[in-house]
Amino acid sequence: MFLSVIKPHLRRYAWGSFWAILSAVIIAGASLWQPKLLQKVINAILAGNNDKVMSLGIDLVIIAVIGLIAGVLNTIFAAKVSMGMAADIREAAYRKIQTFSFGNVERFSAGNLVVRLTNDITQIQTLLMNVFQMLIRVPIMFVGALILALNTIPQLWWIIVIQIVLVVGVVTGTFGRMGKRFGLMQHLIDRVNELAKENLAGVRVVKSFNQETNEQKRFNKVSDDLNDQNIAVGIIFSIIIPAFMLIGSLAVASAIYFTGDIAKTHPGAVAAIASFINYLMQIMFAIINGGMMLTFSARAMVSLGRLNEIMQTTPDVTYKADAPASELTGSVNFDHVSFTYEGDDQPTLKDVSFNVQPGEMIGIVGATGSGKSTLAQLIPRLFDPQSGTVSVGGTDLRDVNERSLRKAVAFVLQRAILFSGTIAQNLQQGLKSADEKDMDRASRIAQASEFIDRLPERYDAAIEERSSNFSGGQKQRLSITRGVIGQPKILILDDSTSALDAESEKLVQEALNDELKGTTTFVIAEKISSVVHADRILVLDQGQLVGEGTHQELVKSNAVYQEIYHTQKGKEEA
Repeated sequence: MFLSVIKPHLRRYAWGSFWAILSAVIIAGASLWQPKLLQKVINAILAGNNDKVMSLGIDLVIIAVIGLIAGVLNTIFAAKVSMGMAADIREAAYRKIQTFSFGNVERFSAGNLVVRLTNDITQIQTLLMNVFQMLIRVPIMFVGALILALNTIPQLWWIIVIQIVLVVGVVTGTFGRMGKRFGLMQHLIDRVNELAKENLAGVRVVKSFNQETNEQKRFNKVSDDLNDQNIAVGIIFSIIIPAFMLIGSLAVASAIYFTGDIAKTHPGAVAAIASFINYLMQIMFAIINGGMMLTFSARAMVSLGRLNEIMQTTPDVTYKADAPASELTGSVNFDHVSFTYEGDDQPTLKDVSFNVQPGEMIGIVGATGSGKSTLAQLIPRLFDPQSGTVSVGGTDLRDVNERSLRKAVAFVLQRAILFSGTIAQNLQQGLKSADEKDMDRASRIAQASEFIDRLPERYDAAIEERSSNFSGGQKQRLSITRGVIGQPKILILDDSTSALDAESEKLVQEALNDELKGTTTFVIAEKISSVVHADRILVLDQGQLVGEGTHQELVKSNAVYQEIYHTQKGKEEA
């Protein structure tokens, strides 16, 4: 799992990794050699050899400087590699998410994917940093300190063994419990992010229905659960750190006490005790650091698993790599199409068939939940049907080139989504090469020029986050502008004039009819008045196509259409 996410990026940072590893080895070597030099210095002091003391003192300074330089280099290279690889993984994961279908995104949820791209990758970055700074040093320090300690005062081998057993026991008994808590913490971070995002996006609803208290309770519960897990981890650390200090102090005290007896027969043990104590501490901290690395690795492994899940997910909708680019016409054909959302028992669309010729205006009406939006989403291939075929320009969408399809079909949603930036930047999403002339034409069609021309900056006017500086009707008109600017062969308007007043909606429809005569237009609407002038109207009921014809034909012959029409007419008269 670790390598499947990390491996693709290793080659780019091979040299940085090499220097980080080499500098870590030098740091470990310098740390291990210093106590041995110190022992020689003490022996020289006891022998009164001042020249040797001076020479060894210089050696100690040189070793310290080498260790310091290696430490600086290790930090620099470890930071470059860990941050660089984390950035590459984030970009690769984001590219992968861009290939997901609507279904893939809904299964993960937007909030969950955001946490994976931020918090989880931060955990991986921390792990990589620790690998190059700590993990490489741990085995070298442990083995080296163990050998040198046994070589320094062999008679005290049993103190080393007892210390190792006690430290390993504490590490195993405490750090092992934290792995599960880290996995739960990542889940709770997901929930906190989802609740915050949901609450802030729906702040108007929350305040309108006076739900602040209930939302606070919901958020506080999850936040408190996350806090409890953090406190539990903190409590474990508050126990183990003093435990390690106690073990180390007892080992040092024991070494000093028993060295007194050894010194009676081996006077050199007096000079060796300082080195031996140093090695005892290095052994203990090597085990502690190794245990902590394993614990934090457990949290990073959870994050790696979550990132790997993204990278291994196969998009529900894929395009043939060898599909030739072509200029698609505006014809649309549904041939016995059925579609069921994942997790649903009943199909949303059932055996739907119809043909649309280029340039036709098609209205789609039906009760809420009848499958209108689902039908529209199959045309730009946001989903694939479970049975039947959808064709554009006479070609099955499964055989169409993706760029050709995106160029041919524009989809304007009921909920107008604009991105922070400028009006021009948003319109250029519909046509990258759009200039002011293109924008003027499209904004006139969508009746957006009425308010754009009043802005001092016009198309350079800023769009704030969530387009909060524009009204609902203005956002819908900008969204329609973006949809028509590329002069698509097929334009889908999914109830995208619902926020407009009757006069503005009428002007938009007239402009669409006049300016986009060669464009096949699908208009999904709750109001029959929005589709009454369509060339044909498709009537959906519980996922089935139950009527097809002009307004006059359907009013006379279709019971479902008649019911919708008379209901709306009655409301208007009332």
